[in-house]
Parts: sequence; C-alpha cells; structure tokens
Amino acid sequence: MPECSNCGAHVTEQYKRVFADNTGTLHACPNCRSQCERYHGAGAGLAEVDNGN
Repeated sequence: MPECSNCGAHVTEQYKRVFADNTGTLHACPNCRSQCERYHGAGAGLAEVDNGN
C-alpha cells in the first residue's frame, strides 16, 4: 500500500495516482496537509506552504 513520504500515512493507489509527482512520490496527504494545500500541488511537492515563519 502506498504511503506519504512526509508523514508515512497509508494512502490509496487512486490518491497516489492523482496527487503524487511525476516520479510517483507523494509529498503530502490528508494527514499532514490541508485540502487547499494539496489542491495547489503540495502532494506533488509543488506548493510552497507559508507556515507563518
């Protein structure tokens, strides 16, 4: 079963297919990023997330 490379949570094959980068690496999942961040590419490592620092 695929997992998030950021937090190690398990995800479905379908989730990985949609949100992973071109090499198949999933950089974020529902456990470690918000829906908005994932929508803007955080799952594929594309979004820069402002955490207030």
